[in-house]
Amino acid sequence: MMTRTTKYRRIGACFAGALGFWLSVQAQEAAPDPSIESLTSIRNTAQSYVKSLIPASAGETTVTVGQLDNRLRLAHCPSKELTAALPAGMALQARATVGVSCAAPVHWTVFVPVTIESKVEVLVLTHAVNRDARLTDADVTIETRRTAGPGNAYLTKPAELGGRTVRRPLAAGTTLSVDIFTPKLIVRRGQEVTLLSSGGAVEVRVTGRAMIDGAAGSRIQVQNLSSMRVVEGVVESADLVRVAR
Repeated sequence: MMTRTTKYRRIGACFAGALGFWLSVQAQEAAPDPSIESLTSIRNTAQSYVKSLIPASAGETTVTVGQLDNRLRLAHCPSKELTAALPAGMALQARATVGVSCAAPVHWTVFVPVTIESKVEVLVLTHAVNRDARLTDADVTIETRRTAGPGNAYLTKPAELGGRTVRRPLAAGTTLSVDIFTPKLIVRRGQEVTLLSSGGAVEVRVTGRAMIDGAAGSRIQVQNLSSMRVVEGVVESADLVRVAR
């Protein structure tokens, strides 16, 4: 006759065996397929690209990359062939879409959603103003706020007002971002500018020629006068355009 203890031991052994088999199957299913590009790698490429577009002076910035469909199966891409870019003509905003592409051996592109948030000292209106109002330092105060988008999209010093006029009526407490003002062009078509590309502690500067007019924070096309290639970058000042590496 089987004792109760022996019965429980056999049940436990069966359970342990079934559990071990299930864990083994799960491990096989979770093992990465070397012929398929990792979704994590794609998301990291998008995140690194967006961070490269945001200057250190933009304050504390958080870049959150959206999830991709787990059913996505793209051919593995060598790291040197994996690149990212914003869609042509699109500026970096609080919510952006980044195209991550593989050039070879199999060409593909997938679009990755990205959200940007910053914690930065910004100019805030102390009172309501009407459309076309020309602001001065008497109209603003400085506060630390958590804002949507990169920190360089906001005004941080009264000197940056520079007699700008607002596009629309604004309420007291409004955080002043570049896009609420009538654009002030600081780069002109045909003007020579410095193209700045940085990665980690390395910076590369070359001379370029602006192909279109641009306001601070806008994306413009610039011809690299060394390679004659046309690239896109963000206008940081009257003679500096930052491009992603």
